[in-house]
Amino acid sequence: MQQPLEQAVAETILQRFESFYSRFLEITQGSKSRFEHGDWLGVQLAGRERIRLYDHHVGATTALIKQMMGEQLPSQTLLKQVKGAFSDLLPRCDNFEVAESFFNSVYRRIFRHRNIRDENLYIHPFRSRGDHPDLSALLRVYRTDLAHLPQTLSQLLGDYSFTLPFEDKQRDIIDIHRHLAESGPAILHEEPFAIELLKEVFYRNKGAYLVGLIRVKGEVHPFILPLLSTGQSIYVDTVIFEPELASIVFGFARAYFMVYAPVPALFVLFLRQIMPRKPDYEIYNAIGCQKHGKTELYRHYQQHLAQSWEQFVIAPGIKGMVMSVFTLPSYDVVFKVIKDEFTPPKDVSHEQVKAKYRLVKQHDRVGRMADTQEFTNFEFPLERISPELLAELKTVAPSALTLTADKLVIKHLYTERKMIPLNLYLDKADEQQTRLALEEYGNAIKQLAAANIFPGDMLFKNFGVTRHGRVVFYDYDEICYMTECNFRQIPPPRYPEDEWSAEPWYSVAPNDIFPEEFATFLLQKPQVRTIMMQVHKELFDASYWKMLQGNIKEGVFEDVYPYRRKKRFRFQRGG
Repeated sequence: MQQPLEQAVAETILQRFESFYSRFLEITQGSKSRFEHGDWLGVQLAGRERIRLYDHHVGATTALIKQMMGEQLPSQTLLKQVKGAFSDLLPRCDNFEVAESFFNSVYRRIFRHRNIRDENLYIHPFRSRGDHPDLSALLRVYRTDLAHLPQTLSQLLGDYSFTLPFEDKQRDIIDIHRHLAESGPAILHEEPFAIELLKEVFYRNKGAYLVGLIRVKGEVHPFILPLLSTGQSIYVDTVIFEPELASIVFGFARAYFMVYAPVPALFVLFLRQIMPRKPDYEIYNAIGCQKHGKTELYRHYQQHLAQSWEQFVIAPGIKGMVMSVFTLPSYDVVFKVIKDEFTPPKDVSHEQVKAKYRLVKQHDRVGRMADTQEFTNFEFPLERISPELLAELKTVAPSALTLTADKLVIKHLYTERKMIPLNLYLDKADEQQTRLALEEYGNAIKQLAAANIFPGDMLFKNFGVTRHGRVVFYDYDEICYMTECNFRQIPPPRYPEDEWSAEPWYSVAPNDIFPEEFATFLLQKPQVRTIMMQVHKELFDASYWKMLQGNIKEGVFEDVYPYRRKKRFRFQRGG
């Protein structure tokens, strides 16, 4: 007996989802081997493959569903029946949260983002685990006190099986114990406590992270041990117990972790305890479930919208040449719309801009490029759009807009975490804040360059300051690979008159970059010039950029840590 069409479609979507997630976990499982063998190129390639996996499987599923449906245009009744049949299947799926997002993606792809209503797809979650599911199967729990912590740490490190031996386990244990005794929560000196660690190891770039928490008398503190490999052995680089540092480790400007998480929602529920300020969508993103993170972001946005009253406004800062940016003042996200025409001298196409954003999505962001989510036909209540913003959008991006009696629909936009534009931050910063921000700015550029990314437009307005004081790049329309650039020194003038000429006295190819010229637009203020020349003067020297290019071409992958150098045990030991 032939299955009803809605049942066949629902089962096909779930089967294809399970196939996708099985492959997702398979790629993730290779992380341990890549870490131990120092296969850093393999780390990058695996990250890109895993990001592309979702769209590939959604596309293949969409094609199959269209074939099953034939030429008929599905009725509203059939759409509801398909969702109902899929909902009936969800109890057999442990990873039902991400399965709902996969269903949504297939639906949107088939129907080109039309009829986005809860009866057709999962705008609101169908199932819930509640706030307190049993997480014990995910954890290793160690009960101890400060006096017995060394013995506990010895057992703890031994419980994680690596092929490589520890370089000096006893030294690492002494460092962890000392750091917690000297700088950790004061209550550890007074009370016994429990260390709860996720059994699965988190891998990213050159690091492996044991992630957990310390639970002591009603308090919860992060407990994260970053491990690094020498190629012959591994060692503990530091211990992280500060909530703000834990949040940075899982930050929105970093590559996604590889962690074997058959049920990622359970990992999110655990991690939420050590990062209570971080929304669930950012935690899902951080562990590689960025497509479900997009679903969670949309739900988070809808909830905030229902609980707020103010209007969307043009975002503070200098208006961009390529993007129009707006925000809800009380919401920690900005919305970016590509303009119909770009302000001169910008010379890129819409497709090139989209390609730049895809590049950033798939590249190692080294903690210096904000993650984005891409949306199609995003709806806003028209009454919540300020008159100034509506006028701006009608002027610069009319082709992206559809207006109804009560809605503004934007055909294509990006969302990004809200930050303070660096130029606005510097306008109000005191001398110490200015120095720290400029140090961060230069470090951001250097770390991006070491990761084979040249920002292109290095103006302060294209960088933001996070709530942790980190400087992050967020304007991607001019980025390119470092290996595509030709860094040059400006040739000496042939004649005295050359220096006064309106045109350069030397030839300039499209990929030529003259770092000396950066000073012209970056160092106009005396205080900024003084500080930058003290801490980052090499940025204005072509030979420095050529050296970085040489490292990239030789396959040298720079060490980039999600914590400051002074936090590292080797630095503290004077190593």
